Amino acid sequence: MKLIETLKNIWKIEDLRKRLVTTFLFIVIYRFGCHVVLPGINPNDLEAMRKFTDSGLMQLLDMFSGGAFGQASIFALGIMPYITASIVIQLLGMVLPSFQKMQREGESGRMKLNQYTRYLTVIILIVQAPAYLLNLQYQVRAAGGQAEMSWFMMVFLSIVLTAGAMMIMWLGEKITDKGIGNGISIIILVGILARFPGAVVQEFTNRLNTSGGLVMFLVEIIVLFLVTAGAVMLTQGTRKVPVQYAKRIVGNKQYGGARQYIPLKVNAANVMPIIFAQALMFIPITLAGFGQNQDASGIAGWVSRNLGDMNGWWYNVIYFIMIVLFTYFYTAITVRPTQMAEEMKKNSGFIPGIKPGKKTAEYLDSIMSRITLPGSLFLGIVAILPAFARYFGINQQFAQFFGGTSLLITVGVVLDTLQQIETHLMMHHYDGLMKSGKIKGRSR
Repeated sequence: MKLIETLKNIWKIEDLRKRLVTTFLFIVIYRFGCHVVLPGINPNDLEAMRKFTDSGLMQLLDMFSGGAFGQASIFALGIMPYITASIVIQLLGMVLPSFQKMQREGESGRMKLNQYTRYLTVIILIVQAPAYLLNLQYQVRAAGGQAEMSWFMMVFLSIVLTAGAMMIMWLGEKITDKGIGNGISIIILVGILARFPGAVVQEFTNRLNTSGGLVMFLVEIIVLFLVTAGAVMLTQGTRKVPVQYAKRIVGNKQYGGARQYIPLKVNAANVMPIIFAQALMFIPITLAGFGQNQDASGIAGWVSRNLGDMNGWWYNVIYFIMIVLFTYFYTAITVRPTQMAEEMKKNSGFIPGIKPGKKTAEYLDSIMSRITLPGSLFLGIVAILPAFARYFGINQQFAQFFGGTSLLITVGVVLDTLQQIETHLMMHHYDGLMKSGKIKGRSR
């Protein structure tokens, strides 16, 4: 069989084998840490916390943390503080000349920006850790448990939570360097997939108890596959722009003269707009006390009632708009028509019918603007699909896989990882993973 032969080829490549084993070991460490409860917390008193994360925005945060949030684990804060810090640093790179300079300095500038991102992550954790502990204390006490924390205990556990989140960040960086795929994305993917089997079993059980439930469950699975296929198409869709290269004679050799194509992606920003928007949606609910003020009046109560409800109208409208805006923003900082036009001009290339230089840059920018609009709208629609799934009686956990962050991250990360594996296979003259052609990851 083709699959067995491919697995054998993967195992024959020593470097690829080591990277896969290293990735697996780091994932095991991460999953083990997700089940280590904070010191001084009785696991039997966490039932209220788990119920608290069964719905709403907290469920998504618990999913990103692989269930660690609801289990009061040392990894409870997950990777989202680091992602939030990365967003802020990238935004600063758009407005501050000093950060723009570092972005142009290559590897040294990237290292400086990474260092600033780590510092900002610690600052965010210093705010989030006490907020998490206060909410934990509130939820356990409301359920009749004991979770009284002294000032010293609060400081100690905040340090533990901060160290746990930094440990996750370190694991992600090590997976990127020593393993396969993007480490941060792999950690998010593992957290998402850890909840998938339980969500499927729960939905199947619920449907069995209703009339015609089995048929509905099969329909849901079919719809899930169709939505997943749509997400794959969104990830891989491109618009090819023809580029004609003029003939050049250097010495006795002739270069150029052939027509090539620039693949401009319909969704050049990939899943980053959803991650950006999701991270920002966590901020107001965090400041509002993780939703414990839902009955309160004022701004905190409004935020908890509206922005804390993932199925609510306000949440999905704001979420959709933010995704569209972030799609344009991230496309602008990753796809640079001016730089592309300059590279074509240096290599004696031009787009037929378009003058080289400024006119080419304007043409590429206009194409990107046109194809980004439908891409951003489709991305926003996919992101809010779980809210629509809830209206058809699908349970909250299973509904998260009908679109939204979980589906797009899963598709994007899996394609990226498979693309890297295929690259290793092709470098060692083995067949790729697909007969129909190369896998197109998000980086293509």
